Amino acid sequence: MKGLGKISQNQVASDQVSFVEIDDGAAGQRIDNFLVRVCKGVPKSHIYRILRSGEVRVNKGRVDAQYRLASGDVVRVPPVRTAQATDVPMAAPVPAAHFPLLYEDDALLVIDKPAGVAVHGGSGVAFGVIEQMRATRPQARFLELVHRLDRETSGILMLAKKRAALVGLHEQIRENRMDKRYYACVHGEWAADWGRRRAVREPLHKYLTPEGERRVRVQPDGLASHTVFNLVERWPGYALLEAELKTGRTHQIRVHLAHLGLPIVGDAKYGDFPLNKALARASARPGIKRMFLHAHRLRLAHPLTGEALQFEAPLPAECRRFVDELKALCDTGPPAGIAQSD
Repeated sequence: MKGLGKISQNQVASDQVSFVEIDDGAAGQRIDNFLVRVCKGVPKSHIYRILRSGEVRVNKGRVDAQYRLASGDVVRVPPVRTAQATDVPMAAPVPAAHFPLLYEDDALLVIDKPAGVAVHGGSGVAFGVIEQMRATRPQARFLELVHRLDRETSGILMLAKKRAALVGLHEQIRENRMDKRYYACVHGEWAADWGRRRAVREPLHKYLTPEGERRVRVQPDGLASHTVFNLVERWPGYALLEAELKTGRTHQIRVHLAHLGLPIVGDAKYGDFPLNKALARASARPGIKRMFLHAHRLRLAHPLTGEALQFEAPLPAECRRFVDELKALCDTGPPAGIAQSD
């Protein structure tokens, strides 16, 4: 194309038309996400407007927001207006952060995410793991989340360092070829006739509360969902379970357990709220101030080499302490405040 120069895919010019040739690092990415990344400071609403108007072209043709880029595509990006200080409040710089590293090679990065940290910014969260990791590694040409964990869930989180790795891992997820295991401590009685293993295949439906918060419930016309729960240990009123995710729906483990009458300890959306409040007291024994859900093991094939991989994240200290206190509870009996919430 006449006039096409080699333009960085990290950021395009804001005051003139830019032509960007897609390499393997961006191949497979949706055009809207690509534009959000390269058009720094441009509001998303403007990104979607220039897509709808046809000002963005790929190989001289119009595309919609769902178009996935291919290696060798030439993207025409029109002059774009960046957000000015008068448009939006000045955002604080994203602080770099170092998370416990479980595995890293040229294609893949695996960390042990702590509870209370969002995986990405949005919905009132200024930044999350992905933004902090990018701040830590400014030289990285590509770094994307492979999957997500709820903010209050701890454990194994994967990031892709190459587009080909991301595509391969997403394929494994879609085809249910990853073995994902979580530990969850629940409140309630594990039924005697369930044995040591209980499969739940209840369909799940996402909806918004009147306050605009995202929620999920069991509903006949919802998306097919499948979780298998394995009993690890139990105590009066509590049980430690291992959850196997067969599908990957939003809040799947949390909603399936609440449906069984076994809400996760500390779950602020679907849990036993009076119990959670009692357990969070400084004097509570057992006591915990977070949701007890932890992604502890993941088995998969390496997305580029096919090598069998297994990652493990140990149970966090606050969860181990809660389990130890439950064991001690069997000998001493529950504190009055917790017994009243049963």
